Amino acid sequence: MVDLRWCKKQKRGLKLIEPNNNLTKEYIETAEETLNVLKSLQNKSNIWLATTKYYYEYFTVYALFMKLGIKCEIHDCTIELCKFLEKEKLLPKGTYGLLEKDKKLRVDNQYYLKNLEVKIDHDKLADFILEIKQIINTLTFDEINSIRNKIFKEEK
Repeated sequence: MVDLRWCKKQKRGLKLIEPNNNLTKEYIETAEETLNVLKSLQNKSNIWLATTKYYYEYFTVYALFMKLGIKCEIHDCTIELCKFLEKEKLLPKGTYGLLEKDKKLRVDNQYYLKNLEVKIDHDKLADFILEIKQIINTLTFDEINSIRNKIFKEEK
């Protein structure tokens, strides 16, 4: 089990970067492209459905990270940050659990070849990106700074 303190100490863990609207836009576009790929995989391969669904969700939340100016290259830390952002009411309730569950499904199907069924609700997935886009588009400079300060405040 990871926590944000541990994640901030890791070389590839949570790091502050300049907020980047261009990367935010690119991650949203990549998520939308991934959603289209996911639709084409329906009823074809549980390995690729699980992998594609997880990365769709991952790219979507990572777009928000770019808007906030937070970089993270450790998936467990990305998910842990989602848990924090959910508590701060910046991410929709259930985002952390969704990523946690779908990461496990991806690992089970991709690495352990369990071929578990992947349930896809395209409407819910489309709503998810719309919700994140709305959050991104309404974030203020002060809200971004407040979240960054809460995450990276000095540990006592």
